[in-house]
Amino acid sequence: MEATTGSDPVVRHERDARGVHVLTLNQPKSFNVLSEAVLAELQRQLDVIAADEEARVLVIAAEGKAFCAGHDLKQMKASPQLDYYQHLFAQCSKVMLSILKLPVPVIARVQGLATAAGCQLVAQCDLAVAVDSARFGVNGIDVGLFCSTPSVPLVRNMQPKQAMEMLLTGGFIGAEEAGARGLVNRVVLAERLDATVEELVAAILAKPREAIATGKQLFYQQRELGIEAAYQLAGQTMACNMMFDVAQEGLQAFIDKRAPAWRPASQ
Repeated sequence: MEATTGSDPVVRHERDARGVHVLTLNQPKSFNVLSEAVLAELQRQLDVIAADEEARVLVIAAEGKAFCAGHDLKQMKASPQLDYYQHLFAQCSKVMLSILKLPVPVIARVQGLATAAGCQLVAQCDLAVAVDSARFGVNGIDVGLFCSTPSVPLVRNMQPKQAMEMLLTGGFIGAEEAGARGLVNRVVLAERLDATVEELVAAILAKPREAIATGKQLFYQQRELGIEAAYQLAGQTMACNMMFDVAQEGLQAFIDKRAPAWRPASQ
């Protein structure tokens, strides 16, 4: 059963025949805040996708004017206990880490405002496409709360001083600036949003799942290591990747000047 508000799920989950999953934040009237119910449902759905051996891509989207306005501040104010806050932020961090650990690429489809933990969600995704009118901020400081957990992926997307300015001032940046700083990959007109997301999805689907899963895991692991350890891990990962049937077929296809068997004929 999905968590619902009235008759609608708080997070809508769709999957197509290609193994493309879409999770849609579905509380537009509350600007898709990450309430306890939404976080719990996101976690449940991420666990479902992680268990899907045929999954290829996850797109995280949202309904309404806002992509996600962060945590539910009214809910937070109603329970002023340390253990409650520790549990809440641990719950949110688990969701973010689940996105990182998924063996498939995760694309944020950003159609509007992304602030605080909503900006964190965009930063945590592997790729992001935003409409040109989208705005991004980590403005918890405006209510006396430094956006500590959003700072974790934010500083891994952009330069430290750029991230720190946003965190210290609560200032917002537009989509073009978010693109320049590395927070999003593409900035497009609203009517091009879905087509641009689909272009990325199609490009990923044309590549072997095993290599992408191995590469995503390595990408994030090596980033946290010193350079010598990173090269050691990367070399070992590439050696193991070479033992995959898809890699052997890909090399033979290159030598034979033909398309590899795992690539769709249209590629």
